[in-house]
Amino acid sequence: MNLLKEIINKEENTIFTTLIVSPPGKGKTTMLRDIIRNLSNGIKEMNFLGKTCGVVDERGELAAMYQGVPQNDIGIRTDVIENVSKAKGIDILIRTMAPQIIACDEIGQKEDVMAILRAITSGVKGIFTMHGNSLEDIKSNVEVNELIKNKKIEKIIFLS
Repeated sequence: MNLLKEIINKEENTIFTTLIVSPPGKGKTTMLRDIIRNLSNGIKEMNFLGKTCGVVDERGELAAMYQGVPQNDIGIRTDVIENVSKAKGIDILIRTMAPQIIACDEIGQKEDVMAILRAITSGVKGIFTMHGNSLEDIKSNVEVNELIKNKKIEKIIFLS
């Protein structure tokens, strides 16, 4: 719940576009799945109304789809696009699903960042994860660093 307090923008009943950073194996994917579920369902204790979420599940780790049905609980207002690139999935979600929030695991490629920028420019908030240990690691990724420099990423959270 403490992490959600950092992500949620209470004044606007939405989220801050957020990047969660940690080395591999520290729980980013599990954390992202739990965050998506809470944002989609709503959080009564925080007076946060559920949002329409779109998940690009490139490797099938977040929703674990089987015959079109998520096997993991990712929330009642969550649409999933699986087995496509993050960039293509983000573009499809924006055009066809009208999400309020988009989530992707392990961003970093130029195409990912360009699609994220298109989503943000369209008024969609986002929550993303990335491998790294420090702010220097993030800044070493030129594309992601541009999102940060241009204030498109509103919060950065490091998991240890």
